[in-house]
Amino acid sequence: MDLDFKGKTVSTIGTPVSVGEQFPDFTALDKDGNKVTLDSLLDKPLLISVVPDIDTRICSLQTKHFNTEIDGHSEINFVTISKNTIEEQSNWCAAEGVKNMLMLSDVNHDFGEKSKLFIPDLGILARSVWVVDTNKQVLYSEILKVQATEPNYDKVLDQVDQMN
Repeated sequence: MDLDFKGKTVSTIGTPVSVGEQFPDFTALDKDGNKVTLDSLLDKPLLISVVPDIDTRICSLQTKHFNTEIDGHSEINFVTISKNTIEEQSNWCAAEGVKNMLMLSDVNHDFGEKSKLFIPDLGILARSVWVVDTNKQVLYSEILKVQATEPNYDKVLDQVDQMN
């Protein structure tokens, strides 16, 4: 899939899944270095916010926005996934005062490769947002064609609100 990254065309390693399809199984690392799988997150529906680099402005804005909005939604799990190391993610959370959000590190590219969101030329994940039900079915997805823009928060939050 071709995307615009700072005026340059870059490509993911394939075509990511679409709404109605099954989100692929993956493994990523939590702040303690423990492996987290898709199955372990699906005791309730899941919002996955994917950012290229947590230490950049748009990624930080996206992460803080979802963290604030999802805080009051106990009916859904929420994770942010990036290629950043556990240490980089922990430093960002400490600097931003974020305590409860589950940050997942895709330093091994398992998530990126299985979801087809990995951009090999840049070594990052494509900015995107996903809502996955407990059966792994994709209910909502938005892959930002222009990576330097924020997702449509209202649309994804409307999807989350429909789960009540």
